[in-house]
Amino acid sequence: MNILVAFDKFKDSMTAATACSAAESGVRKVFGDEAVVTHAPLTDGGEGFCPILTTVADGYLEHHTVSGPQGEDVEAPIGWVDLETLPESILKGFGEVGGKLAIIEMASAAGLEQVPADQRHPKHCTTRGIGELIRIAVAKNAGAILLGIGGSATSDLGLGALEALGIQFPDTKRITPEKWADVTSVTGFIDLKLPPIFIACDVDNPLLGERGAAAVYGPQKGLQPNEIEAFDAEAERLADLLCLHFGQSMELKEAPASGAAGGIGFGLKVACGAEFVPGFELVQSWLDLEMKVAIADLVLTGEGKFDTSSLAGKGPYSLIESAAKAGTPVIVLAGKAENDAAAAITERFPNNRVYSVTPDGWSLVDALAHGATNLETTAEAALGEFQKRDG
Repeated sequence: MNILVAFDKFKDSMTAATACSAAESGVRKVFGDEAVVTHAPLTDGGEGFCPILTTVADGYLEHHTVSGPQGEDVEAPIGWVDLETLPESILKGFGEVGGKLAIIEMASAAGLEQVPADQRHPKHCTTRGIGELIRIAVAKNAGAILLGIGGSATSDLGLGALEALGIQFPDTKRITPEKWADVTSVTGFIDLKLPPIFIACDVDNPLLGERGAAAVYGPQKGLQPNEIEAFDAEAERLADLLCLHFGQSMELKEAPASGAAGGIGFGLKVACGAEFVPGFELVQSWLDLEMKVAIADLVLTGEGKFDTSSLAGKGPYSLIESAAKAGTPVIVLAGKAENDAAAAITERFPNNRVYSVTPDGWSLVDALAHGATNLETTAEAALGEFQKRDG
């Protein structure tokens, strides 16, 4: 029995790698040593993006002290990978670049999980640490930079990162959205020669409006419903100032993915010429997921919460689609699986099953604390059912 365990993180409970290990423990209780288990931790560009990709590519990690989302010092990694060692399927997305690829993840220096729940609000948070990591990568002669932008606490258009790279906002210091009202102009330019910057992203939200950064992603970062309209208006004013300063089209505000991660992609595109690359497509090639799925008899996948948003191209769902093409059944194990999302999966893919690993009635605190144990136990039960059903 060839079983692929490919989990995304369980937010605030388990890393993707820990979830894969917990699922394998459940597999072993059912199949013992008769199963061949392959691990493929998933990442959507958030937590784990840097170490997962770096490890798979036999690269190495460095840790640096940079500014965190609230200005505090944090330790954040940069992964280093030799570009020439990457397969052609990955390199074609980067164009004509060489040397070393620096891998940075936004969650490590501007992540939501780094901000205590009672202090979360995008007006207080900055992407400055991302700019500092980019500066370090440039100083170490990166041939290109790959930035994963999932799991952010920020909605500052990337202005904090740009400030760290030399852009100035007169009358402010350490810019955050809280200080936007004081900004009447943008001055200065990037004060170092940047290599190509690629941003791994799968969402297509514009910067502003009903599908924009503030309206869609602001509430989960602490933005209150009655604050969204005013926040969006100030974001538009700052975006216009940035476009005017760099001679860029205002239409970039409407470009797909400009609203991802609080608009950092927009800011880096306007000021640095950054390019977006499809996140899961990149990860799928990087991890050779198509081949792993094709040779598997069964796939186990999941994440902390499996809901209707999971059906819009997140890692586990994209994996389910790949498995369907290969005719491989999938068991989805989520911290919480909402009924409508589970029903959609079993309707579209009748051979698949979806399970919540958290027992009914458990508090969120207990669920997060015992995520690995619950995942192992539910994997064991689900595989027992699978064994009875499919022999």
